[in-house]
Order: sequence, then C-alpha cells, then structure tokens
Amino acid sequence: MDLDQLPKTAEALVHDPKNNTLRLEDLPVPQRTDNDTEHIIQVRAVALTNGELAWPEPATQDHPVPGYEMAGVVAVAPPESPFSRGTEVYARTGFGRPGSARSFSVATTAELGRKPSNITWEEAATVPLSALTAWQALFVHGGLAAPRSDEAPGTNAGKRVLVTAAAGGVGQWAVQLARLAGAHVVGTSGPGNVAFVRGLGADEALDYTAVDLVAWAAPAGRKFDLVVDCVGGRTLEQAWLAAAPGGTVVSVALPAALKRPAEGVAPGVRDVWFIVEENRRQLDEITRLLESGRTRAAYDSVFGLADYEAAFQKVSSGHVRGKVVLRIS
Repeated sequence: MDLDQLPKTAEALVHDPKNNTLRLEDLPVPQRTDNDTEHIIQVRAVALTNGELAWPEPATQDHPVPGYEMAGVVAVAPPESPFSRGTEVYARTGFGRPGSARSFSVATTAELGRKPSNITWEEAATVPLSALTAWQALFVHGGLAAPRSDEAPGTNAGKRVLVTAAAGGVGQWAVQLARLAGAHVVGTSGPGNVAFVRGLGADEALDYTAVDLVAWAAPAGRKFDLVVDCVGGRTLEQAWLAAAPGGTVVSVALPAALKRPAEGVAPGVRDVWFIVEENRRQLDEITRLLESGRTRAAYDSVFGLADYEAAFQKVSSGHVRGKVVLRIS
C-alpha cells in the first residue's frame, strides 16, 4: 500500500482531556513526516492501560487518541526499513504522539518489533508496553541479570523478587521474566487470580485480601532483594517494608519516594522511578521468548472499538487479569 492508496480519513477514538470524555470520529489518516523512521501501521488490536487518560503528554495534542501498545500490519514503510510493507508487527509507541485506538497509526523503527508468529493479534497488542516495562524494571533498574537466550537457568539464584498486582499487565510479565532469570518470585493478587499467578511461574502467590504483606515478610529470610510494585498507594508503602537491607523498590505506578514510610524501612533500601523507553533489542528478546514458549501473553477481555465505553469501564474497575483490548476492524 502506497501513501496515495491510503484512505484520507479513518475512524479513531478521541479523548477530550478537558471534560474527560471519549468519542468516535473520523480523523485524517497519518502521513509520514520522517521518511527514515516512521511507518504507517494498519492497526488490528490495541491494549488499554489503566490511568492513561490522565497522562500529561497526550493532553497537549489537538486530537488525543488513547492506546499506546498495539499490533498491526505495516502499510507504508520508509526506505531501508527492516519492517517492510506487509510485515506483522507490534509496538509501544511514543506518548508524545496520538495512540493507536484508530484504524491507522504511526510507529518508528525503534518502537517496532516483529509480531510473534504463535500468538493472536489481541495477545500481541498486550505485550510491548507491559513486557518492556517489566524487562526494564527487573534488568535495567532492578539489578537482576537478564534471562539467558537458551533454556539454561538464569544467573540470579538466591535473589528474591516480589511483584504486586502480579496478574496485571506488567505484573504477569515481571513474574515470568524474573522466574526465567532464576530468581525466587512471590506475587500478590486477588483471590481469583492466585492460581493464575502460580501458573505464570511464581514460587509463591499471596492473596492480598487474606495476607498482610508486612507481617508475612517479617520473618528472617522472607524479605526481598527487589520489589516491583504495580499498584501504588498503601501497597507501595508495604513494598518498602518488605524490602531487604540494600534492596530495591521499583514502582511503575508512581514515584516510590512519595510513599516511603517514616519508620521501618531496612537500611540501604533504594527506590527507582522510570518511564518505559522503546527498545528494539529488548522487544526482539521478548519475541523470541514468546515464540519459544518460555513466556506467554494473556489478556482480560476484548471489545470492539464501538464498545469503548464498556472497555474503559472494565479497565478502570481495577479488577482485570492482564490488559483489556480493543479490536480494530
């Protein structure tokens, strides 16, 4: 498909940040502005992230479109691109541009990865933002060594990792990757997801409604070298108290320092707050893990684009297993 073959307009989900409403409308189909990096993608599915309608970067755009992880087909590619026309891809796209809850979107070479051949469009859409966030939390900021490319055990034996909201989009990837990396992994979830978290590879799964995390982690040997918190609030406060001396608290919900308790934190515990970055090399590793069957993608539910209101209600409920997906026809 060439630029002159693209439709002039196509359906998109638009967010009005002034009154926090969503609507469907026809918007101009994207046109590449940088022939060296930008691709036009025909979107097949897009995953939604809890809280994304409050992100500051999209609010500055003329027509903010939600959905910053997607899967689709390259419709137009720049010269010399490794992702030629017709390539099935997935991507975490930049927050400074409109998202992908629309028929055609834009992704740069650095943001794109080849879609794993053994998963569906809906599964693929849930991977890039979530898996990259987990990868960077564990192996870039958390101090763990990344899993080996072969099937040998990882090199983090003896390390203990806690993942809160372990059944969520980022949480399920943090559990799988930390386990592959050789760490002892404990995940927290609601009662309905305890078995699911164990199935992801967690050594232990805790029902947060029945177990007090701070009391559970109090005995010697139960505190954690790395805590990946995906919740914030009171859970993040507990995460600080579950960290071992010299441990690390990585928060993906809000800066961990905002919830550091005044007392009870072990000596030398540090905190990390980061915004996930695009990284083709890391996404390639994730693709290989999926195609080898060493990891899996799972989503909560799928809605058609016209059912966006129900989809966002599900997202904001806070009770989802993985991501909610919009299927783009």
